[in-house]
Amino acid sequence: MKQLLLTALFFISLSALAQTPCDYSSNVKDSIGTYKQTREYLMSEKNFGGTSSYIFCTLASTDGLPTLNVQLIQKSKGFIKANCFDKNSKLFLQLNNGKVITLLHINMEYCGSMLRDEKGFDNRIIVGTFMFMKGTMADLKSSPVSLMRIKYLTDTEDYIIKKEVVSELNGKTYQPETYFMNNLHCIE
Repeated sequence: MKQLLLTALFFISLSALAQTPCDYSSNVKDSIGTYKQTREYLMSEKNFGGTSSYIFCTLASTDGLPTLNVQLIQKSKGFIKANCFDKNSKLFLQLNNGKVITLLHINMEYCGSMLRDEKGFDNRIIVGTFMFMKGTMADLKSSPVSLMRIKYLTDTEDYIIKKEVVSELNGKTYQPETYFMNNLHCIE
């Protein structure tokens, strides 16, 4: 009986310790409602031929509605094609277990903004907010992500999600493959 109790206690404590602590950039609760947002997390980084692109994600919860905020940053001295989000845009996540999770973009058209930095690079920044469909968060918690596909207004682009990325931008190490497994509990 004691062994059974100790084994059960061990597994309960193991699962409690497995979750990473939540790191919020915003955590507000007032008379209007509640809002939580995790810090930005690098999901993809490409540097090739003087052109760089980065995808950062944050998880947010507005009055209990979970969303995924995606920020795409492109940097180049050459022409940068504009990708736009609209009401038909979607984000697909291919899991290692073979399932595909679909997130729907909020009903807002946005084509981003272009900024020129002091070194003469053009920087295009586009931000989109995607809603989780019912029942998809459990799948995201149970399997790593291997591919992210974003359907824009006029184009579709695939991003391979790596197990580990050492960013050339800031030198930090990220594990984007398990981002959802480790952080979805922060917005529930």
